[in-house]
Amino acid sequence: MRVLYLHQFFATRESSLGLIRSYEFSRRLIEQGHEVTMVTSSSRLPESYDERVFTEGEIDGIRIRSVRVRYANVMGYARRMWSFVLFTLGATWLAATAGRHDVVVATSTPLTVGIPGWVAAKLTRTPFVFEVRDLWPEAAIQMGALSRTGTIGRVAKGLERFLYRHSHSVIALSPGMAEGVVAEGIPPERVRMIPNCSDLDLFHPGDKDPELLERFGLDGTFVVGYAGAIGPSNAVEAHVPEAALILEERGRADIVFLIAGEGKSLPELERLTAERGNVRLVGSLPKRDVPRLTRTADVLMTLFADVPILATNSPNKFFDALASARPVIVNQPGWTRELVEGHDAGVYIRAGDGRALADAVEGLADDPGRTAQMGCNGRALAEEQFDRDKQAERFIAVLEEAAASRRRR
Repeated sequence: MRVLYLHQFFATRESSLGLIRSYEFSRRLIEQGHEVTMVTSSSRLPESYDERVFTEGEIDGIRIRSVRVRYANVMGYARRMWSFVLFTLGATWLAATAGRHDVVVATSTPLTVGIPGWVAAKLTRTPFVFEVRDLWPEAAIQMGALSRTGTIGRVAKGLERFLYRHSHSVIALSPGMAEGVVAEGIPPERVRMIPNCSDLDLFHPGDKDPELLERFGLDGTFVVGYAGAIGPSNAVEAHVPEAALILEERGRADIVFLIAGEGKSLPELERLTAERGNVRLVGSLPKRDVPRLTRTADVLMTLFADVPILATNSPNKFFDALASARPVIVNQPGWTRELVEGHDAGVYIRAGDGRALADAVEGLADDPGRTAQMGCNGRALAEEQFDRDKQAERFIAVLEEAAASRRRR
């Protein structure tokens, strides 16, 4: 099977942002004898891909066709939109000239990645599969980036429905996302829920990292970890500073927050925690180094802003925490809450409530037996339901089914 795969933010384990789903699935496709051509931007690739407007290369057997487009989490909304437009234009050319394939798959976000995917599929009469990582444009609307009644918002909503209706299958990353797709009039049998995954070979239980313990003065402390984006949707700055202050006032010098990541809200987090002796900011880490932090943490956080649509998320950091055998503190009332409470693998708190975070952390720190059992429960859940290999098999099956439909025509 020849697969044309479009992902604006394709990244490997060397990337600092950790969006490696398309890399891991492509790797497994190749291991099974399939061919993969990845159309992407240069924003998460090695510097050599930034030398020309269009660059072709290979990474671990994956054919890479890249367009030089800048993107960073610190960009404002206007600059992000411009990045999406530039990628759409360049990727349309790269996808349309990539040769014939048996199936085309495009993975959001942004929503606009579906345009070059659909164009390439249409030109070659190839089945098109669209993967939904976030419910756009609803997420952007609820976050205030788009107006529901504005021109861009209405165009984006129309594009969403167009891509769903012109897809052979739509892959959603959570039950809430699948429900959102069906709510747009797509038959449920065309929607497949394939969540984000746990990389069990990369994230696993183990001893705390000696270098991190020494560098950040963590020896003998209860470590509360976070590794991921630090932006408006994550709202780390709306939770950790308040919780850290409360714990200091309670005299809990034995509890320390260890935060890794970058993004638009990082300066605000730095400002709010500058006087807190119990917060350590690590900076950006490549995905391959994140397990050092997750093993060093005693509990890990998956935080989001108090925005309803974010309850449908399928966050990478959540599945990394499960695989690391660490309890997860979640703050969304969606399926992540159901998972941690149903499997006793963590604690749910209200979004935006720093005091609730402090209480949850203190409770876990004071009950090491319960904390350890929650971690074991999380690892078992990761192995049973979210193993990357198992989910990759389901993903490949969807592509094979789409490719077979072309042969039946």
